[in-house]
Amino acid sequence: MDKLFIMKRFLRKLINLDIWGGRHTELTNLKKAIPKHLRGEKITEEAVKELVAMEFITTKQSTGEIHISLNSKKQQEIYDFVKDE
Repeated sequence: MDKLFIMKRFLRKLINLDIWGGRHTELTNLKKAIPKHLRGEKITEEAVKELVAMEFITTKQSTGEIHISLNSKKQQEIYDFVKDE
């Protein structure tokens, strides 16, 4: 399983849950979108970091957990990224 697959999985989950802009969810909830054996893996952390670097997701520290939401300004780019398969 590659990083691109994980990144698309995360984005799809956020889109399905309608987590844009002001709405956010814990990173641990997001990790439920991938198989258990990958949740603590380095590749998963790298996938999250890359999505942040691409500005597809924004992170914020809240209640001791990192919370994630999709960047509304990049909506079209996110849809294009997810559907390229």
